[in-house]
Amino acid sequence: MPITIHDEPVEASGPLSVIYAAVDELERRYGNADDAPHLNYDELRPPRGVFLVARDGGHLAGGVGLRPIADPALATGEIKRLWVRPDLRRHGVAQALMESIVERARELGYRRLYLETGPAQPEALAFYPRIGWAPAADFPPGAFTHPGASRFTLAL
Repeated sequence: MPITIHDEPVEASGPLSVIYAAVDELERRYGNADDAPHLNYDELRPPRGVFLVARDGGHLAGGVGLRPIADPALATGEIKRLWVRPDLRRHGVAQALMESIVERARELGYRRLYLETGPAQPEALAFYPRIGWAPAADFPPGAFTHPGASRFTLAL
């Protein structure tokens, strides 16, 4: 069955399952990966935020969020919590999610996107440049970024 991707409210079971699975994986890779002080789930809500969920035959396959960052005049967003179920990795789900979230960002009027990943995620470090994201020295002023993270950006 084909993968479907739809917006779901961040408090719904699909997005929460993705967020918790992503945090669980980050904690296993990095130890304490809790960035709760730096991620307000309300930022993943409309009108400027969104959370997309991928489903395979109705079953959760993955998801990704978008939130505004920095000065609103910059129309800058950040991709958060891209996660794909391990048995579906390397099957195009992450790429489909990223293409969908970039399209949604354009629809919402964003002009530039950022994301970050870390050294314990080599597959992500290889994936983002492969789909057109460029390395970024830092995030815009006022936006939090983890020390030691690799940052990427995409002009829309």
